[in-house]
Amino acid sequence: MSVSVVPEVVLDHRCLLGEGPAWVETERRLIFVDILRGHLHRLDPATCELETIDVGEPIGAAVPRASGGLVLATESGFVALDDLGELKPLCRVVEDLPGNRMNDGKCDPAGRFWAGTQSDVPEVGGGGLYRLDVDGTATRMLGGIGTSNGLDWTDDGETLYYIDTATGGVDVFDFDADHGTLSGRRRFIDIPPEAGLPDGMTLDDEGGLWIALFGGSAVHRYTPDGTLDAVVEYPVSLVTSCAFGGPDLDELYVTSAGHMLSSPEPLAGSLFRCRPGVRGRPCVSYLG
Repeated sequence: MSVSVVPEVVLDHRCLLGEGPAWVETERRLIFVDILRGHLHRLDPATCELETIDVGEPIGAAVPRASGGLVLATESGFVALDDLGELKPLCRVVEDLPGNRMNDGKCDPAGRFWAGTQSDVPEVGGGGLYRLDVDGTATRMLGGIGTSNGLDWTDDGETLYYIDTATGGVDVFDFDADHGTLSGRRRFIDIPPEAGLPDGMTLDDEGGLWIALFGGSAVHRYTPDGTLDAVVEYPVSLVTSCAFGGPDLDELYVTSAGHMLSSPEPLAGSLFRCRPGVRGRPCVSYLG
């Protein structure tokens, strides 16, 4: 099953590990990261102007901050980046694992920033999922995680979809938006190993779940009942994450990676875009 859209290369940038795309509506720019290089990228798709900030350590995700600037999930924890490009640590997240770093993240409907961790040394169950509250304190919400990855909330704020890549699928939680708590964890879908590893993801405005498949050269869309109803194929193996952007939120931006390849791929690490016929939802800002 596939959809009749052909992705275009927006930026032939050759990220080592491109990740974390997010559309910042106030700037009409797409932010994304190159985790292993520690680079935060800001792209103006209208002009193809690219700004790159060297964070100085691996960076897994970035979200806009309501008071200005961005908040980053980095190797050491949560860090603020102001409009002048100055970095300020907000809250350290330390886990006693070799090569440990923070990975994918996103804000919940109440403006709290959630981001998880992983170890670069394969160790299933060593990572966690953290919640950065608006007062700047962080709480470990889940443990026993292999590789914390994509997450997103439904429009009513009552459900969280979550990917621990090591489990080969997507889980769903009941979410208490008032208290920022999780309960009722259960399996939503399993991804067949031959399809790739579930990585980053986003929801569209119809409740469809778009999942990037690392090693699968594709992004899959699942309906709210778990049915696979669309496949968009890419000319790279390591598809890492996806997010809707553009003035009408009808463009799906997809990141990829250029490391860990057994043979060279000319477009590995590029940023792609397609218009799949549905729209996304606005990116939620951190309210702290």
